[in-house]
Amino acid sequence: MTAHSDSRAASVPDWGRIETVCLDMDGTVLDHRFDNRLWLDELPRRWGERHGIDHAAAAALLRQRFDSRRGTLDYYCVDHWSAELGFDIPALKHELRSEIRYLEGAAEFLDLLRARGKRVLLATNAHPISLAVKNQYSAIGQRFDALVSSHELGVPKEDPGFWTRMARAHAVDVGRTLFADDNVAVLRAALAAGVAWIYQVLLPDSTRPAHAPVAGIPGLLRLADLGASLEDQLPLLAGPVSSPRGGAASP
Repeated sequence: MTAHSDSRAASVPDWGRIETVCLDMDGTVLDHRFDNRLWLDELPRRWGERHGIDHAAAAALLRQRFDSRRGTLDYYCVDHWSAELGFDIPALKHELRSEIRYLEGAAEFLDLLRARGKRVLLATNAHPISLAVKNQYSAIGQRFDALVSSHELGVPKEDPGFWTRMARAHAVDVGRTLFADDNVAVLRAALAAGVAWIYQVLLPDSTRPAHAPVAGIPGLLRLADLGASLEDQLPLLAGPVSSPRGGAASP
């Protein structure tokens, strides 16, 4: 684990004080290779072919459009981009379903959290359509108490107000919450909102080099890097682990 920290984000979590674990989906729990292939390769190629544009030119044009909406809910909205581009993006997601997979050690870490009695929430910017597709092919909902989309709350995770709404809607005490994500803007918003333990996942795409850590936020290659401290600090629960309370994709 990379030792970048401040007073609210110690490099080793105090699991005895942590009540809720909130985890990003794409690039934290699930391999970002799926999304990178879809948005950076397949969509530009197919959209470009439809309009008589080569892949590089199509990718550049689409990146300009995407960047114009970065940090907003539209940026993550499948309905918005399907209409904007005249392209059936949900169908492409289903076509590429074999690329939907857990990052190394992520599923085991989620099971470890449950075995230690932690409440585990998925906190994602993914549109409900994307969330439903991922859930269909990875059964990710079976490992969480609830799947929470920023579209449900009406504000993206890049906005500190996400946590105000998250706290109200899902009874989250940010002072007793651990949050992991690969998006630096999202992590800084969580830090500003007072989330107590914050971690940057440095290897969101198993096919690409690791990201560099940023100052003030502890970095880890993968979620599994947090597993040893959890096992050291907390014993296994006695008896069977109860099933999550939720699991259905948010509307």
